[in-house]
Amino acid sequence: MADKVAFESSPQKDDDVFQPLPRQGTRIRFGSVGDEEAGRRDTNLRLSRTASNMSSTSIGSINSRRRRNSIDPATALPITYRTVSFAIEETKEKERVEAVRAKKDAAAELGDLEWHTLSINEIETRLSTSLIQGLSKEQVELKQKEFGKNTPSKPPSDLFSRVMGYMFGGFGSVLLIGGILVTITYKPLGNPNPQIANLALAIVLYVVFVIQALFNGWQDWSSSRTMASISGMLPDDCSVLRDGHRVEANAVDLVPGDILYIKFGNKLPADVRFIEVSSDAKFDRSILTGESQPVPGAIDYTDKNYLETNNIGMQGTHCISGTAIGITVSTGDSTVFGKIARLTSTPKTGMTPLQKEILRFIIIICSLMIFFNIVVIVCWGAWLRKSHPNWINVAGLIVDVVTVAVAFIPEGLPIALTASLTITANIMKSNQVLCKSLKTVETLGAVSVICSDKTGTLTKNQMFATECSIATLKMTPQEARDMMVKDEKTNAVSQLRACAGLCNAGEFDAATVDLPLDQRKIAGDATDQAVLRFSESLGPVHELQLLWKKTFELAFNSKNKFMIRTLASAEPAGLKLVLAPSEAEAWKADDLLLTIKGAPDIIIERCTLYVGEDGEVHPLDTAMKTVIEDIKNQWSSQGKRVILLARKVLPGHQSMHVPEHNTFETEITTQAQNDLTLIGLVGIVDPPRAEIPDVVRILRRAGIRIFMVTGDFKLTAQAIAKECGIITNPPDLVHDISMLSRDPVAPKEISSNITEKELEGLGGPATSITLSGPELITLNDCQWDQLCGYDEIVFARTTPEQKLRIVKEFQKRENIVGMTGDGVNDAPSLKAADIGIALGSGSDIAIEASDMVLLDSFGAIVEAVKYGRVVFDNLKKTIIYLLPAGTFSEFWPIITSVILGLPQILSSFLMIMICCLTDCAAATVLAYEKPEADVLLRKPRNIKNDKLVDWKLLFHAYIFLGLQESICSFAMSYWYCQRRGVHFSALWLGYGEYPAGYDVIYVNKVLAEASSIYFVNLVIMQWFNLMATRTRRLSIFQQPPIFNKATQNLALFPAILFALVVIFIFLYIPGLDRAINSSKIPVEYFFFPVAFGLWLLFTDEVRKWWCRRWPKGMVARIAW
Repeated sequence: MADKVAFESSPQKDDDVFQPLPRQGTRIRFGSVGDEEAGRRDTNLRLSRTASNMSSTSIGSINSRRRRNSIDPATALPITYRTVSFAIEETKEKERVEAVRAKKDAAAELGDLEWHTLSINEIETRLSTSLIQGLSKEQVELKQKEFGKNTPSKPPSDLFSRVMGYMFGGFGSVLLIGGILVTITYKPLGNPNPQIANLALAIVLYVVFVIQALFNGWQDWSSSRTMASISGMLPDDCSVLRDGHRVEANAVDLVPGDILYIKFGNKLPADVRFIEVSSDAKFDRSILTGESQPVPGAIDYTDKNYLETNNIGMQGTHCISGTAIGITVSTGDSTVFGKIARLTSTPKTGMTPLQKEILRFIIIICSLMIFFNIVVIVCWGAWLRKSHPNWINVAGLIVDVVTVAVAFIPEGLPIALTASLTITANIMKSNQVLCKSLKTVETLGAVSVICSDKTGTLTKNQMFATECSIATLKMTPQEARDMMVKDEKTNAVSQLRACAGLCNAGEFDAATVDLPLDQRKIAGDATDQAVLRFSESLGPVHELQLLWKKTFELAFNSKNKFMIRTLASAEPAGLKLVLAPSEAEAWKADDLLLTIKGAPDIIIERCTLYVGEDGEVHPLDTAMKTVIEDIKNQWSSQGKRVILLARKVLPGHQSMHVPEHNTFETEITTQAQNDLTLIGLVGIVDPPRAEIPDVVRILRRAGIRIFMVTGDFKLTAQAIAKECGIITNPPDLVHDISMLSRDPVAPKEISSNITEKELEGLGGPATSITLSGPELITLNDCQWDQLCGYDEIVFARTTPEQKLRIVKEFQKRENIVGMTGDGVNDAPSLKAADIGIALGSGSDIAIEASDMVLLDSFGAIVEAVKYGRVVFDNLKKTIIYLLPAGTFSEFWPIITSVILGLPQILSSFLMIMICCLTDCAAATVLAYEKPEADVLLRKPRNIKNDKLVDWKLLFHAYIFLGLQESICSFAMSYWYCQRRGVHFSALWLGYGEYPAGYDVIYVNKVLAEASSIYFVNLVIMQWFNLMATRTRRLSIFQQPPIFNKATQNLALFPAILFALVVIFIFLYIPGLDRAINSSKIPVEYFFFPVAFGLWLLFTDEVRKWWCRRWPKGMVARIAW
């Protein structure tokens, strides 16, 4: 424990230091009766580091349901949101170097600050505040005008860079370069007879370039607004002292001089100078320094450097243990965090897996484009230029190269991607789910294991005591009250009630004192709330607190699993309420009472005595211990959390040990290890959330295994897991550690031809197992291999280190792990998991360590998983839709022209119209596709094997769809030529030279019409491709695009109408058709593609039916 330092001493007693200053009309939790009656306290607050570990709530705290965002979402720091490091060392070296540089720059700017070296009285005077009353409402308003809001200034918008990104990001540069090259083909390369079609093509490329830039700008603005609104969904409150009352205030309204209350798990909203800290107060500064080692809090300065001293709490850092009170000295840009934010450049973030997948697809497509452009250039340079010099000139070659480039590149993909993510973010928002990054959305679709905390996640976190026991006597709280009132011969229940009320970190909210007990608000965790309500139901806790003064507290933590509080007697009347008659008679004035509350299996081994039903103390023999164990196991098997209450009298300890001394905590911890007196047990119920069984069932059906990871006793955890549906087997079929062999176990050989029903029968019922934390430590790799194969697992009595190991072991075996949690101890595993999921009611540290925050309930995770899968599905659909016409069917007219000497049957202009207009619009609306009915019936995506673009997708796009569209379009065009007297044999290997008797002007006119027919045929067939591509396995009748709200996508029809309008614009506007070399076409050529499209849709329906009918067949295995 850190050395304790103190300023000048006051005549106050050690035991009184710890309490907030009493105010007229308010009550204090502990203190002398005289002080309470007088309603006053010595105005000279003693400025010393207290020995108490201070309850997480007794000193006041930031509401557990309130979160802080100390920095605007647009601002990024090199170490920002690194959160706690704990056992996870992830900080990159370059980030450390940048943090050190920024820290040095900040140090120069902060060198003249002296808040850490001034005395508390001087700070109080300078900031015009009061340690007793805090700031007044008028002072706060004046200071807000002087210092402004407690928020960092918005970073420079860097408009120029953003505009450049809008224009040249994605495929904008390709469009611009293509436009410039085509312009050159018009003039000067086109001289003396420049082609108007080339100028029109260049203009279209420029227009599309501008439209894409405008859309990118709009999408960026829309996305930023969405993310800002999502960030604003997390409340931003903290606990401060104002006008003599502790109140909840918005963190952005914090001003210098505010007295701030801090508890473990909170993130500091401003820079504060500590005036009171608990002995175990520690702060994680890794967000600023990159150093994972937490630093202790202090009252006096420990370093002349403002950035290194321990008596300053810095904005953005976390309190990872203990509690503190501080005076706010800097807010907004004046904080260390704010200054470093201005001094540090925004780091470049790495690519997410989905971005890598898209980049991989782009590389594949661009590689094909470059390859075929090289083929075209080589054919022209080595052959056509010499053998057929009049066929393709330099200008024509450039147009062909640009056309191939624009045709191959899916211009609609970036727009569809951004739309998908924005849509998903809005859907998540509407379901009260906050996703922090793109990685969160894409990872959700691949999660195969979710390890869930129990309390507050699976349960309501609304605990209440239903039973209690003293020795062999079991009672309900009402029966206990009746016994205490009627039976005046024994004070056994009074002793249980006293320990429950005094050894408790909870505190009633004075504002709700007049409400019924079950409606009164309590600051504290759920267990303390339940025990405190139990004690209050037996008698006023406030009276107990006046009779005893707290001298030391060791807060509950997940490792010890108990809480200790030592108390000194303030009034003799308190002895008969707390102690057995014999102990009360032997009590001396300098004795100390040690009370302890926690897990029965931990504490009972330390007990040698117990309180009997008669209120006297008896030796705890084996028989009585067995009875108590039976009661504990019985309640645990009913899903109740069992709390054991015990005490120990420490004779003469007030004179022997001083709480301020370093040895006091060690001494108390040692004393609590033996010779305790067991007072009784309290059984607490925390009912599961109503929606949890359905959530577990849906996720399990989606191929996701749900495990419980909790600190509760094994029987309690197993009973709750049974209620939640996590365990489906009866208790006698639930395995334990004895079922895990330490030697390798050969897997069963299963025939590859076995059906799913046969496989299910072979596996039998779901396998279930329950393990405790101590048992996990003993497992070897072979046992972990077996354990990771179970369907249903409950991990009980786990520590933070064990939770972290659970995540790592499952990840090692190629599972994508989601971990839920809400406490400080959950942060390591949340950070290590593939996706950390925190609750909005959890601690600040847990929220910042997570990737996703559930603001409402755990049930929202179903929608999160669903839309995580939908994003990936819809991107695949977008690509499937873009490839057949946008690349494959447009590429063949150029290749047949270059190699076979055929006229380019689809003009370059119309090709680009398909890529940049008709297909682009339809591809974007695919992002609005609703989840398919079977999206939560499929197994999770395997990140290693299930790529965004694989050979199956390319086969479907190019062979199944592309061939049909190309063949139909070629056939319609050349059939039209045949009908108009231009025979295919006259065009084949002609290279621009036609047999005698053919009028070149007439042939060009017919070819222009044939090109328009090819264009119309592709556009209309793509409408039916759009309908077919909406689903991967389901029929269009199972997922109708209209008349069913759950499946409809009405945006499809405006996209189809838009494509039809484009056809009429470029084929039927007089003058424009001549400029771009297009033509009107006979009406029947609008109906032939409809027939072809229906055939395409029919063949795809047959393919899907085949996949559903024979899911293991050849067709299903090659399906995308």
